[in-house]
Amino acid sequence: MWQEERYQRIRALLALEQRISTDRLVRELQVSRETVRRDVAALEALGQLRRTHGGIVRPSATEAPIAERAQLNVRFKEDIARAVCSRLSAGQTVFIDAGTTTALLARQLAGLSGLTIITNAFDVALALRQPEGGKRHQLIMLGGEMGERAAATVGGSTVNAIRHYRADIALLSPVGVSCDMGASNYDLAEAEVALAMSEQADQTFILADASKLGVSSRFSLCRAEAIDLLVSNQSAAESPACQALATQVGELWLV
Repeated sequence: MWQEERYQRIRALLALEQRISTDRLVRELQVSRETVRRDVAALEALGQLRRTHGGIVRPSATEAPIAERAQLNVRFKEDIARAVCSRLSAGQTVFIDAGTTTALLARQLAGLSGLTIITNAFDVALALRQPEGGKRHQLIMLGGEMGERAAATVGGSTVNAIRHYRADIALLSPVGVSCDMGASNYDLAEAEVALAMSEQADQTFILADASKLGVSSRFSLCRAEAIDLLVSNQSAAESPACQALATQVGELWLV
């Protein structure tokens, strides 16, 4: 079954039922779980479904999208977060955008010190806050409007605030990364924030677990050629999307 045929079959199943298990998708499509995972990730990036524990639901279902995504591929995202931390050093200024991977990154950064961290994400800021009064990092929270999809500030005020800073590195967690679209996001407001961070940083690091490689979403926030470091999982090494991106990005690091 060709890729577009699989997409059509998944859409047809969701038109009949609100929730479908991964096991059923494997049976219906007669493909591997890895192929199902890639197809589901691609359709989620297009806003045509939502991933949940053990399956998928219609995008109109009542589950909280961010809460659901936060439970997906956690171990792989944690591996990425730890690897990125090893590339940072005291004295650097970094931007961090909103995303489930950057939220895990913030927990890792809480054990380091000496960075200036500029973010629009509330979960990142809360993870880095030292309630006992200590101060490991200088933390700057960007103002703006509350985003619709994530607990983060977005909009013109946020973008304008970003323009007042210059960072060493932008640490960004997009919906997908492909040669055609580069790093991309489903939400325009979130993409505009990430784009501004990339433009105001000397280097752009993209944090993307294996399910996001080869996925193109609606709005590009950084061309593939402008990605200085793409950090993903070793499990993606043999995928065509990963191999294609390796020829485009500055550095590909699989962990």
